Amino acid sequence: MEIPTTQLLFDGAVTGLVIGLLAMGIVLVHRSSRVINFAVANMGLVGSALFALLVVRYGVPYWIALVICLLAGTVFGAIVDLAVVRRLFDAPRVIVLVATIGVAQLALTIITSYPELDDYTDDTYPVPWSGSWSPTDDLEITGAQLAVLVTVPVAAVLLALFLGRTTLGRTVKAAADNPELARLNGISPKLVSTAVWAIAGLLGTVCMILIQGRQGSLTQITELGPGTLLRALAAAVIARMVSFPIALGAGVLLGLLQSFIQFNWLDQPGLTDLVLLILVLVAVFFVSRGRDTESSAFSFAPKIKPVPERLKGVWWVRHLERAGLLVLGLIAVVVPLIVTQPSRHLLYTVILGYAICAASVTVLTGWAGQLSLGQMAFAGLGALTAAALNRGVRIELGDTVYEYRGLTFPAAVLVASLVTAALAAIVGAGALRVRGLLLAVSTFAFAVAAEQYLYRRKTFHDEGMDTASFPRSSVFGIDIASQRSYYYLVLIVLVVVLTVVGRLRRSGVGRTTIGVRDNPASAAAYTVGAARVKLRAFALAGGIAGLGGALLAGAVQTVPYTDKYFLSPDSLVLVSIVVIGGLGSVSGPVLGALWVIGLPAIFPDNELIPMLTSSMGLLILLLYFPGGLVQIGYSIRDALLAWADRKLGPAAPVKTTTVAPQALTRTDREPPPDNAPVLATRDIRVRFGGRTAVDGVSVEVMPHEIVGLIGTNGAGKSTLMNAIGGFVPSTGTVELLGGDVSGKAPATRAGTGLGRTFQAATLFPELTVGETVQIALEARGRTGMLSTALHLPHTFGREKAKRAEAADLIDFLGLGRYADAFIGDLSTGTRRIVELAGLLALDARVLCLDEPTAGVAQRETEAFGPLIQEIRRELGASMLVIEHDMPLIMGISDRVYCLETGRVIAAGVPHEVRNDPKVIASYLGTDERAIERSGTAPTPAAVGARPDPASAPGGDTPA
Repeated sequence: MEIPTTQLLFDGAVTGLVIGLLAMGIVLVHRSSRVINFAVANMGLVGSALFALLVVRYGVPYWIALVICLLAGTVFGAIVDLAVVRRLFDAPRVIVLVATIGVAQLALTIITSYPELDDYTDDTYPVPWSGSWSPTDDLEITGAQLAVLVTVPVAAVLLALFLGRTTLGRTVKAAADNPELARLNGISPKLVSTAVWAIAGLLGTVCMILIQGRQGSLTQITELGPGTLLRALAAAVIARMVSFPIALGAGVLLGLLQSFIQFNWLDQPGLTDLVLLILVLVAVFFVSRGRDTESSAFSFAPKIKPVPERLKGVWWVRHLERAGLLVLGLIAVVVPLIVTQPSRHLLYTVILGYAICAASVTVLTGWAGQLSLGQMAFAGLGALTAAALNRGVRIELGDTVYEYRGLTFPAAVLVASLVTAALAAIVGAGALRVRGLLLAVSTFAFAVAAEQYLYRRKTFHDEGMDTASFPRSSVFGIDIASQRSYYYLVLIVLVVVLTVVGRLRRSGVGRTTIGVRDNPASAAAYTVGAARVKLRAFALAGGIAGLGGALLAGAVQTVPYTDKYFLSPDSLVLVSIVVIGGLGSVSGPVLGALWVIGLPAIFPDNELIPMLTSSMGLLILLLYFPGGLVQIGYSIRDALLAWADRKLGPAAPVKTTTVAPQALTRTDREPPPDNAPVLATRDIRVRFGGRTAVDGVSVEVMPHEIVGLIGTNGAGKSTLMNAIGGFVPSTGTVELLGGDVSGKAPATRAGTGLGRTFQAATLFPELTVGETVQIALEARGRTGMLSTALHLPHTFGREKAKRAEAADLIDFLGLGRYADAFIGDLSTGTRRIVELAGLLALDARVLCLDEPTAGVAQRETEAFGPLIQEIRRELGASMLVIEHDMPLIMGISDRVYCLETGRVIAAGVPHEVRNDPKVIASYLGTDERAIERSGTAPTPAAVGARPDPASAPGGDTPA
């Protein structure tokens, strides 16, 4: 390896300065709104293209035009916030990230409306200084480079001064560091957001003016290449998305790294992008350590309202959901018979191929909440692998030649799908601890590396050529040489893929995947491990993408990886397809592919269609129909159901009957010994940074015992319970049912017999009550993905049994009318009862309940005590309960522990702890009325009463 020349290093450093400034723009937006702005550069196109237009075409003086264009870029950034970001202010951050992709395309649409500069091709992009300088013999500095050397440091210093010295800048920092505190101090988050996006537009304009000044050409005023955008994203991730100086420095280092690699390995194009992929994966791993990169809910697919019970017997209602798919299917079969041109058949096949690839995004993003911007890279690798397998292998060892016959077309496609599934699982393994946004950066880096480096490996190419042919002949003896016959083959594959995906969504595979997406902690408490579920989603999505890519290559009988399909922008197209179609919906990929790929090809001369299928269409749907086209279909369905319900007249009054509690099905297990604790902690310590939250706590819970845990807010109660469940790192020992589980994952502890409820009772907002209970029932028997996908007969019986068990549990707790209601539509009181249903489904032997009555009306709290005791008897379980309602906890507990500043200050029977001087001074106070004001403790005579969900605060009828 050699050190590049001074000139190459200087050029790399100058390039790195611009990358660093772009990265600072990414960091600025992320710090204030937790959004990764993929439009950071394209937002600057509006001003940079206008700058060239004013100076070159209209002769406006350079510095006057510069001020006008910087102002235009700033205004455009503010408009983006007001028109797009503000409307999506409370939406999941992943959705806002997708919106920034639409904003990037919108900026391109705007500059295409500018007057042409074709008559000025002899001119160059305006720069402040012309000519060049040579301070040494081996270094030449151009005017464009000098502009970078002057502008970037000045912009960085001004940004630092703005954030540190101005009121608005300090407001931006305050809102980013502590949004809730900033709001309490009268700082408007929306005003801060507008200011930040305006500054981002300004920085993007400066960067694009500098970049295009170095390029020099007036005819190349287009979007920033994916390679440069990737470098800016990498620098921002290296800066942990928070540090401006590190972002700038990382940009310079990446520019130098690029010069070094290109100087030493000029014959390895794309090697820089491969190295960047490795750097991004490492940086993402460290950025995500110890914190969740996406804490908002992942609400993607529109919620489907349940069919009213009395309409389920109407024949057309039963078949309503299938009617739309049946119509699409008939059209898909008939149209190729009417339209005879092979070119049209090829177009229809491409639409189907994109729909198959988009189904992978439905699984990975719509279900698992992992935004992938690299799915088309898996499709490309699937296509190249299939072509290589079909071609065969020829190996020369000395004078001996070994030739291995290629696989048949269907075998090559199937094996390639399995290979891409394994590759996707490997790539996904590095992102198991990352949710949503940072994964988008990782997969985007993978897409660029695949396009620039992996696709170019000679293993994938025909001998002595840079292309990969993939001829098709027959499948199981059926000729598929014609475009029409191949179209029908791909149509059959699409139907099979959608059938499998739909079946998986309705099974435990889909439920657990969405559960991990919505609430990994609650899923782990139900024995569902996040790592296993995410890997399964990655592998399934990768396999589907590889299948779609191989079929796309078969349509053109080659692998067009350089100019048509499988490029990094195509991965963004896939995201647009599923968002427009309906992210999370099984039919969304088909509707989105018809819209995005089909409409522009079917109406090539219509000027409105490209706008509707790209930036404008994506943004309009996100802003007004966030559920996509399928949401419009569901609205029509709901209107028809409402009309049918009205036609039947008023519903008959529901007769309420009192049903005695039924015996629930329990799993076979040995009872614990009476003389040994079922749960014991020894010297548990938990530290967060320099603060000790739990300091050497030891507690014991005996068989069939209810143990209360009391103390002031911040005493360490919930942290101790998290340490017992394995949700926070801790030292010390946790023994469960006689075994040491200290080093076990939360899902493993739950599988051992530990049940857990959480203070917020969030559960899984996008699942119904029935689906939530069925996730807990996974502890009694896992749903097999392969057997379910293959529609094996026994899987239907297992699903039916789980539905029946869930219905029994729901009825047992009086939740029958909420079985089809979404968890996110329920109030806190009902969600807490659903949590208890989950514990019954788990058949847990030790229950850790964190404030089970928080958010419940006082009159219902009195019924919760008997309900908790009833569940203890039903399960034969022991309980550790955190509760602030003193009459309740003192009335149901056999023993009580009191914590203060992370230590146990009292332990014993309720009467002793209640009258302990330390407890009175620390928690209860000296006034006896402080204990009594909560109400009267529940008595055993009240057992059998259940809290009425409808009387919880704010009512409990699903919204």
